Amino acid sequence: MIRALDISGSALQAQRVRMDVIAGNIANAFVTQQEDGTVEPYRRRVTLFSPQAGDGGPGVRVRDVIEDESPFRMRFDPGHPHAIPDGPEAGYVRYPNVNITMEYVDAMEAGRAYEANIAMMNLSRAMAQRGIELMA
Repeated sequence: MIRALDISGSALQAQRVRMDVIAGNIANAFVTQQEDGTVEPYRRRVTLFSPQAGDGGPGVRVRDVIEDESPFRMRFDPGHPHAIPDGPEAGYVRYPNVNITMEYVDAMEAGRAYEANIAMMNLSRAMAQRGIELMA
């Protein structure tokens, strides 16, 4: 029973990190400048999971949070302060490679996974409690 709680607990923690990353992506979906003033759009981040072997059983852990290298979105807006000044892309602004719809879908998936692991923890706890009642 304890192993099931450990496994589900590791998944809860991993999904919380994933949700934080998704929230950051949504919050920065229109940021065209870095904190240091560099005109470079925010890059979408992605959470990578891997199996977690150990005493608690085969749980899951966040292996890394990486930047998505897909191309930035381009939008023609010559009046924008970060518009490209010259060349074939003159007047275009580079926007983050964040697709809000995809982020919402990822957030719903992370939320469902979180709920499923809470249900698993509740079921494991109920089974353990029932076993204790039967032994008493």
